Amino acid sequence: MNKPFTIGITGGSGSGKTFFLTNLSKRFSESELCLISQDNYYHPREQQKTDERGVKNFDLPEAIDYKQFALDITKLKRGEILTKKEYTFNNPAVEPKTLVFKPAPILVVEGLFVQYFEDIANELDLKIFIEAKDYVKLSRRIQRDNEERGYGLDDVLYRYQHHVMPVYEKLIEPLKHQADLVIPNNHHFERALDVFTLALRAKLAGITSV
Repeated sequence: MNKPFTIGITGGSGSGKTFFLTNLSKRFSESELCLISQDNYYHPREQQKTDERGVKNFDLPEAIDYKQFALDITKLKRGEILTKKEYTFNNPAVEPKTLVFKPAPILVVEGLFVQYFEDIANELDLKIFIEAKDYVKLSRRIQRDNEERGYGLDDVLYRYQHHVMPVYEKLIEPLKHQADLVIPNNHHFERALDVFTLALRAKLAGITSV
């Protein structure tokens, strides 16, 4: 298999990266596109740093096992199949799945720090930044953290103010100026997704015809 075209997609927490990528994945088959997410590369909960209130901070770069993440990306680019356990943030209501990642001509790497970590950023052929207004991101974060991670409202608001926003403003938002493409996602992104899909289809045709 030829070297895959590798796309890195980042943006602030709650910017809608996962929703965007879910809709993108539906437009391609498993043999055409492989999506791998930073969300499954967090260090175990007991290894996460705590703040002065004893709250685990999952929004720091150190929360991620980026070396393994980078290694797995290179394995996929070499044509190897990966098997990994889903990371559930110790949510007792969620049974972790066994995830299988198969090499494909288009590789999408998603996560908060995919453009921050140099080892991962160097593997990217295209960098995309998804942005949204702060109140939109907070609303999405409240819903996601309650449904997927079992966090209460007070917990979510505390983490957003003391963990999420400081890291976003210092480490993530500046990456927007290094991105090849910035996609606004405050309400809907169908037109952007349509254009992006057409561009990927053209790229895919070029890769598979070689």
